[in-house]
Amino acid sequence: MKKIAVFTSGGDAPGMNAAIRAVVRGAIYHNLKVCGIVKGYQGMIDNDIHDMDSYSVSNILQRGGTILKSARCDEFRTSEGRKKAYDNLQKHNIDALVAIGGDGSFTGANIFYKEYGVPIIGVPGTIDNDIFGSDQTIGFDTAVNTALDAIDKIRDTADSHGRIFFVEVMGRDSGYIAIQSAIGGGAESVILPEKRATPDDVVRHLMNKREKTFSVVVVSEKEVSGNSIILAEKVKESLPDRDIRVSILGHMQRGGTPSAQDRTLASRLGLAAVEALIEGKKDMMVGIISNKLAFTSFFDSISHPKPIDDDLIRTMKILSI
Repeated sequence: MKKIAVFTSGGDAPGMNAAIRAVVRGAIYHNLKVCGIVKGYQGMIDNDIHDMDSYSVSNILQRGGTILKSARCDEFRTSEGRKKAYDNLQKHNIDALVAIGGDGSFTGANIFYKEYGVPIIGVPGTIDNDIFGSDQTIGFDTAVNTALDAIDKIRDTADSHGRIFFVEVMGRDSGYIAIQSAIGGGAESVILPEKRATPDDVVRHLMNKREKTFSVVVVSEKEVSGNSIILAEKVKESLPDRDIRVSILGHMQRGGTPSAQDRTLASRLGLAAVEALIEGKKDMMVGIISNKLAFTSFFDSISHPKPIDDDLIRTMKILSI
């Protein structure tokens, strides 16, 4: 193996740049040439592939987003699109890939490896923290802290006006951002995709807190943003005398300066991905479990659920009485 390429795919996450930096400098340290693929699988198809060196990744550690950009690519879902991608990798003499992204990115990598045998190591980069095989994914810690900062501010105005605030956070099918920001933000209730709750459940919980003049309810967006609006409207029907407001945090959770934890995690995983390729590993993801590097096949990482620890749910339940 003489030359590898790195790309970011799917939703951006704070810390992706730190991972890119680690891959590039790790490759150079091990005497490998390295390329960057712009816009993920789309760039692979469009031949948007460029050589990188140590200076290419200078001063990016603290930046949010991804310098290699990201894009959804329907064409890569087709065999013709993947053939174009493979041919372009061959033109650049690229022997292996590091894919930084989430389950969609890893699904594409798994299919690509099966069809063409290109060694690929995945680095989990998604704020949702929904990838099996790693305790945390790159961007999750920063997203939680972004949500927590917003919840702290919303709590101030909720207290001032005696309001019930429904604060919607991201996470898709995963409630990790919701549960951790709810515990850290002292929320009175949390709505998770993993633990279905009805508007009546929320009303009963809030009714038990009549002595409180205000409340904050953290709501996971599920798959579609706006779930909190529907929930708030239904709760308002049962509590017509309460002033109820909704705040949807949205994509602000994807941006911003990555936390120290995300920078360190991304740096460890990026370097580990390069060294895994050198050791002959392929068709798998590198993660961190109990603060140790751990490798999980792409198939397992995308097919196994990552449930929320019951202890987090128990903690939230006890501390929100």
